[in-house]
Amino acid sequence: MSEKLKLMVVDDEPNNLDLLYRTFRRQYKVFRAANASLAMEILETEGEMAVIISDHSMPDMMGIQFLKQTKDSFPDTIRILLSGYGEEQINSEVDEIQQADIFKCLTKPCSPQELKDVLQESVEVYKTKKGL
Repeated sequence: MSEKLKLMVVDDEPNNLDLLYRTFRRQYKVFRAANASLAMEILETEGEMAVIISDHSMPDMMGIQFLKQTKDSFPDTIRILLSGYGEEQINSEVDEIQQADIFKCLTKPCSPQELKDVLQESVEVYKTKKGL
Protein backbone atom coordinates (compact mmCIF):
# COMPACT_ATOMS: atom_id res chain seq x y z
CA MET A 1 0.00 0.00 0.00
CA SER A 2 1.71 3.17 -1.17
CA GLU A 3 -0.49 5.74 0.56
CA LYS A 4 0.23 6.25 4.25
CA LEU A 5 -2.45 5.20 6.71
CA LYS A 6 -3.92 7.97 8.85
CA LEU A 7 -3.11 8.16 12.54
CA MET A 8 -4.65 10.63 14.98
CA VAL A 9 -3.01 11.55 18.28
CA VAL A 10 -5.02 13.44 20.88
CA ASP A 11 -3.36 14.88 23.98
CA ASP A 12 -3.65 18.19 25.83
CA GLU A 13 0.10 18.20 26.55
CA PRO A 14 1.98 19.75 23.59
CA ASN A 15 5.19 17.83 24.36
CA ASN A 16 3.34 14.51 24.15
CA LEU A 17 1.71 15.51 20.86
CA ASP A 18 5.07 16.49 19.41
CA LEU A 19 6.72 13.29 20.60
CA LEU A 20 3.99 11.11 19.10
CA TYR A 21 4.11 13.08 15.85
CA ARG A 22 7.89 12.79 15.53
CA THR A 23 7.79 9.10 16.41
CA PHE A 24 5.27 8.16 13.73
CA ARG A 25 5.34 10.81 10.97
CA ARG A 26 7.55 8.77 8.64
CA GLN A 27 5.24 5.76 8.62
CA TYR A 28 1.82 7.40 8.92
CA LYS A 29 -0.06 10.55 7.97
CA VAL A 30 -0.33 11.94 11.51
CA PHE A 31 -3.07 14.32 12.64
CA ARG A 32 -2.61 16.09 15.98
CA ALA A 33 -5.35 17.43 18.23
CA ALA A 34 -4.86 19.18 21.57
CA ASN A 35 -8.36 18.26 22.76
CA ALA A 36 -11.33 16.06 21.93
CA SER A 37 -13.35 18.87 20.33
CA LEU A 38 -10.58 19.64 17.84
CA ALA A 39 -10.15 15.91 17.20
CA MET A 40 -13.86 15.61 16.31
CA GLU A 41 -13.50 18.54 13.88
CA ILE A 42 -10.52 16.86 12.22
CA LEU A 43 -12.46 13.60 11.92
CA GLU A 44 -15.36 15.43 10.27
CA THR A 45 -12.96 16.90 7.70
CA GLU A 46 -10.50 14.02 7.18
CA GLY A 47 -12.76 11.02 7.76
CA GLU A 48 -11.72 7.65 9.08
CA MET A 49 -8.36 7.17 10.75
CA ALA A 50 -6.69 3.76 10.86
CA VAL A 51 -5.76 4.34 14.51
CA ILE A 52 -6.57 6.95 17.14
CA ILE A 53 -4.29 7.29 20.16
CA SER A 54 -5.92 9.39 22.87
CA ASP A 55 -4.81 10.57 26.27
CA HIS A 56 -7.21 9.56 29.03
CA SER A 57 -7.34 12.76 31.05
CA MET A 58 -8.09 15.91 29.06
CA PRO A 59 -9.83 19.12 30.15
CA ASP A 60 -12.76 19.13 27.71
CA MET A 61 -13.60 15.42 27.66
CA MET A 62 -12.12 12.23 29.03
CA GLY A 63 -10.37 10.06 26.46
CA ILE A 64 -12.76 7.16 26.97
CA GLN A 65 -15.77 9.38 26.20
CA PHE A 66 -14.06 10.80 23.12
CA LEU A 67 -13.17 7.35 21.80
CA LYS A 68 -16.69 6.15 22.53
CA GLN A 69 -18.06 9.01 20.39
CA THR A 70 -15.92 7.89 17.45
CA LYS A 71 -17.12 4.29 17.56
CA ASP A 72 -20.39 4.61 15.61
CA SER A 73 -19.03 6.86 12.85
CA PHE A 74 -15.74 4.97 12.48
CA PRO A 75 -16.27 1.36 13.61
CA ASP A 76 -13.14 0.07 11.85
CA THR A 77 -10.80 2.58 13.50
CA ILE A 78 -8.55 1.03 16.13
CA ARG A 79 -8.58 2.95 19.42
CA ILE A 80 -5.70 3.15 21.91
CA LEU A 81 -5.96 4.87 25.29
CA LEU A 82 -2.91 6.35 27.04
CA SER A 83 -3.35 6.88 30.75
CA GLY A 84 -1.24 8.36 33.49
CA TYR A 85 -3.44 6.53 35.97
CA GLY A 86 -2.43 3.19 37.42
CA GLU A 87 -3.86 -0.17 36.48
CA GLU A 88 -6.36 0.00 39.35
CA GLN A 89 -8.05 3.05 37.81
CA ILE A 90 -8.11 1.49 34.34
CA ASN A 91 -9.46 -1.79 35.72
CA SER A 92 -12.31 0.13 37.36
CA GLU A 93 -13.35 1.44 33.93
CA VAL A 94 -13.48 -1.88 32.09
CA ASP A 95 -17.15 -1.49 31.07
CA GLU A 96 -16.55 1.96 29.60
CA ILE A 97 -13.41 0.74 27.83
CA GLN A 98 -15.39 -2.11 26.26
CA GLN A 99 -18.22 0.25 25.25
CA ALA A 100 -15.68 2.51 23.53
CA ASP A 101 -14.18 -0.51 21.73
CA ILE A 102 -10.69 0.39 22.95
CA PHE A 103 -8.13 -2.05 21.56
CA LYS A 104 -5.35 -1.37 24.11
CA CYS A 105 -4.80 0.73 27.21
CA LEU A 106 -1.24 1.79 27.87
CA THR A 107 0.00 3.33 31.10
CA LYS A 108 2.19 6.41 30.74
CA PRO A 109 5.02 6.65 30.60
CA CYS A 110 5.41 3.76 28.20
CA SER A 111 8.50 3.03 26.20
CA PRO A 112 8.62 4.18 22.58
CA GLN A 113 9.17 0.56 21.56
CA GLU A 114 6.06 -0.60 23.42
CA LEU A 115 4.03 2.12 21.72
CA LYS A 116 5.46 1.21 18.30
CA ASP A 117 4.67 -2.46 18.88
CA VAL A 118 1.09 -1.73 19.92
CA LEU A 119 0.61 0.61 16.97
CA GLN A 120 1.95 -2.01 14.56
CA GLU A 121 -0.42 -4.60 16.03
CA SER A 122 -3.28 -2.09 15.73
CA VAL A 123 -2.49 -1.38 12.09
CA GLU A 124 -2.49 -5.11 11.31
CA VAL A 125 -5.95 -5.44 12.89
CA TYR A 126 -7.18 -2.41 10.91
CA LYS A 127 -5.81 -3.80 7.65
CA THR A 128 -7.50 -7.14 8.32
CA LYS A 129 -10.83 -5.40 9.01
CA LYS A 130 -10.51 -3.44 5.76
CA GLY A 131 -9.22 -6.35 3.69
CA LEU A 132 -5.96 -4.55 2.86
